[in-house]
Amino acid sequence: MLSRVANSIYWLNRYIERAENIARFVDVNLNLLLDSIIIDDRQWEPIVMTTGDLDIFYSRYGAATAENVVQFLTYDEKYPNSILSCLQFARENARSIQEIISSEMWEQVNSFYFMVRDAAAATVKPELPEFLAAVKMASHQFAGVMDATMSHNEGWHFGQIGRSIERADKTARILDVKYFIILPNGVGSSLDELQWIALLKSASAYEMYRKIYRRINPTDIARFLIFDRQFPRSILYCLNATEKCLYLISGNHLDTGCNLAERQLGRLRSELDFLSLEEVIQRGLHEFLDETQSRLNLLSNEISKTFLTIDERVTL
Repeated sequence: MLSRVANSIYWLNRYIERAENIARFVDVNLNLLLDSIIIDDRQWEPIVMTTGDLDIFYSRYGAATAENVVQFLTYDEKYPNSILSCLQFARENARSIQEIISSEMWEQVNSFYFMVRDAAAATVKPELPEFLAAVKMASHQFAGVMDATMSHNEGWHFGQIGRSIERADKTARILDVKYFIILPNGVGSSLDELQWIALLKSASAYEMYRKIYRRINPTDIARFLIFDRQFPRSILYCLNATEKCLYLISGNHLDTGCNLAERQLGRLRSELDFLSLEEVIQRGLHEFLDETQSRLNLLSNEISKTFLTIDERVTL
């Protein structure tokens, strides 16, 4: 497969997954505010912190009000990680490989982009909850259309790798930011429990978590989002999915991988395989999650060097 094609499929999936995650973070924060007794604009700053672009936001918007944060993350075409920008980049990648992807995939990306573009251009913006729900559903539809209409060959595997790395990164980020903010404030209160539920919902993990754990417990939430082997948005699950796809592309066996991308991924995945949450907490959860994000960025860069040959800067 041409590196150009693999690169476009990889980033097409990352950008669509990124748009969905941004929509989920904003949506969950809206719902959390509805349940909160005290309405405080400071509750919006953590959403921007999740992106890692807090300095950019403050340099352009000043105060982290609800209106400013929603505009920045949703419709700002100058911010490369807004929902609008992500869909623009996704569409550009899809257009460059129209001859490779299915017509249904192209139609889904196209309609997704125009839905977001029209909302951004409208004088009267659509109701935010309905718009965010439409973004999340369009992302799910793209994943389903891709799985159902594209041959599960090298190109498909590169798409899965892009989606999985993006998911792992966002799960690490939302857990890191929320854990850092929630833990020191009123642990055990009813508001505290609502915030932890919001954290789970931001990763679409609430129902699956409750099937395993009866109570809302910060330690169990961290264990579930990091180490669960069956939940598709846990960090370990995403790493396992990435590793399987990577070895199917390279043709190497799991125990004899020879390129640097495979070795980096193998080390990270195996560490999580044999690491306990108690060891993570002893080391420091923030430090562990921050290091995981850095290693995911390095992994993405190494995959680009090894397979895609085109240097891509990860913007998150």
